[in-house]
Amino acid sequence: MQDIKSADRAAFAAPDGIDIANHIIAESGLRIGFERRRGRGAGVNPSGRYEPFARSAFDDGWNSLDELPAFKTDVQVEKPKTIITRNNSPDISFDRSINPYRGCEHGCVYCFARPTHAYMGLSAGLDFESRLFAKPNAAELLERELSKPGYEVRSIAIGTNTDPYQPVEKTWRIMREILEVLEAANHPVGIVTKSALVLRDIDILQRMAAKGLAKVALSVTTLDRTLARAMEPRAATPAKRLDAVKALSEAGIPTTVMMAPIIPGLTDSEIERVLESASTAGARDAGYVLLRLPLEVSPLFKEWLLRHYPNRYRHVLSLLRSMRDGKDYDAEWGKRMRGNGPYAFQIRRRFEMTARRLGLNQTRTELRCDRFTPPKGAGVQLALL
Repeated sequence: MQDIKSADRAAFAAPDGIDIANHIIAESGLRIGFERRRGRGAGVNPSGRYEPFARSAFDDGWNSLDELPAFKTDVQVEKPKTIITRNNSPDISFDRSINPYRGCEHGCVYCFARPTHAYMGLSAGLDFESRLFAKPNAAELLERELSKPGYEVRSIAIGTNTDPYQPVEKTWRIMREILEVLEAANHPVGIVTKSALVLRDIDILQRMAAKGLAKVALSVTTLDRTLARAMEPRAATPAKRLDAVKALSEAGIPTTVMMAPIIPGLTDSEIERVLESASTAGARDAGYVLLRLPLEVSPLFKEWLLRHYPNRYRHVLSLLRSMRDGKDYDAEWGKRMRGNGPYAFQIRRRFEMTARRLGLNQTRTELRCDRFTPPKGAGVQLALL
């Protein structure tokens, strides 16, 4: 592989004395030029971990890299056989979810879902945010699955892996069709998003909320617009997310603000301000998740941190490792969402005390399951007798 330029090597020289240049660069290839990745979160595009070969672009001396086009969003159709995903994780409050899309155009550099793109033979880096998969038959599949005899009703979570209201939803409208099916069946749903596009469907959500069938959580990681633009380049600005919280709340829809993730040494100083803004906007509840760096997310986040906040690199990773038993990430049940140790305890107490002071999380919003009526429209499973 071609040796990296001295300027790039200097940028990758970690302040903590660990030369991660060879590690990240060897695994990921040279940084992608700014013009090619404008508006994207990741700065590299490493080969998927299941690929037999690692490939990276390099200048062959003929300025060939200058001829490469900018990364543009490409959406392919995926036709799954089922749409409801089940889980038995003790760390989360739901056992089923729906993902209308694979990959996410928001480009959040810390997204724990990035490694899933390896299952498609693609990169967790720029591929994850530019090569997407849409599931246009999601509503039809959902209607069929809800109609199966013996279906047990529990709230369906949407937006827990990739955002259902990412920019491509404006064209595909898959989430809208899913909500129409859920409303017709009186099925409870909880939504998590970073997008103000959720207000497009406020008519459906308001009717469902009036029956105790819907709630929405907006993820607000920071109030700093500059940081948000670098960290979540195609998500709504923090102000627009708070405006969405206000509009949803005024429409009678139970609304939560999620500070997910909290990044120690970068965003944890904003805990009180984010919760105060959320409360002012009308949020009823608030929650948080500590930064998670599984698999490919760790080198991607480190590259981003060195590129945007090199002077904080050592501090951020030191704090994070102090809450992960000395590692970048600990996937153990009960620890992966909140971490452990003194600093994790401090974050938890600050969050809890501020939420209590503001009157958040006083009552748990339970969605109703007793109104469910199995679909009987076209495409549903018919009884033999």
